[in-house]
Amino acid sequence: MAVKHNGTDMIVSLFNLPTFKESASTIKIKRAFIGDKDTILQFVSRYFQENWTYEVEHALMQDVSKCFIVTQDKKILGFACYDSYAKGFFGPIGVDPAYRGRGVGSALLVRTLNAMQEYGYGYAIIGWVDDDVQEFYKKSVDAQPIRGNSEEGVFSNLIFLG
Repeated sequence: MAVKHNGTDMIVSLFNLPTFKESASTIKIKRAFIGDKDTILQFVSRYFQENWTYEVEHALMQDVSKCFIVTQDKKILGFACYDSYAKGFFGPIGVDPAYRGRGVGSALLVRTLNAMQEYGYGYAIIGWVDDDVQEFYKKSVDAQPIRGNSEEGVFSNLIFLG
């Protein structure tokens, strides 16, 4: 059975991103290390959709990891990836529910998009964005919906098994 693409894809220019500044706090954002793969995947599976674990694993397994994590005192608070399900796509991103609303997700988003810009991308697609999350992307990085993509796109090939 085919999956209906329920979200809206968004686009963001990587040329005018907000400045990312690492704070002096104990919260750190870093490129994920493959040696932490099991810990990162356990975090993702604990709080988010099962299929995100596969996307994060793919991002971790690339020549240079395309996954970033937020940590505090060696505890993972969030993650963000790019090029995990298609070239030039940002996501998935997730933050521990206890740390949402504190700017952790925005900082992680900007850091990851900066890495995409450093990698050579001029724009990033943020795929399958639910209506309730679009404002986060608009406010954080001025992402805009891509018109006419609700029925087609990268996610139109997904299927449910079983």
